[in-house]
Amino acid sequence: MSFKIKIEPEAVEDIQNAIVWFNKQQTGLGKKFLSELKLHINLLKTNPFFQIRYDKVHCLPLKSFPFMIHFTVSEIESLVIIRAVFSTHRNPKI
Repeated sequence: MSFKIKIEPEAVEDIQNAIVWFNKQQTGLGKKFLSELKLHINLLKTNPFFQIRYDKVHCLPLKSFPFMIHFTVSEIESLVIIRAVFSTHRNPKI
């Protein structure tokens, strides 16, 4: 079964902010972050059933960056909705 991916506007903003921050740290690092993020998002198309961290929100950590993808799954619609992508160092209450 293949799932469609929907990225909420807040998550798009998270991603853009992370890319800008990583590029300030080192030229091209934002591009590497985005490449890894895309690989992980593609994983969700075939297997979105990662650990549920809170309520019905699943989380998938990136391997090389301290970030997690926060998402929900609608099995009925075959849809993964990415709610946030943020640093594991950030306050989770945000």
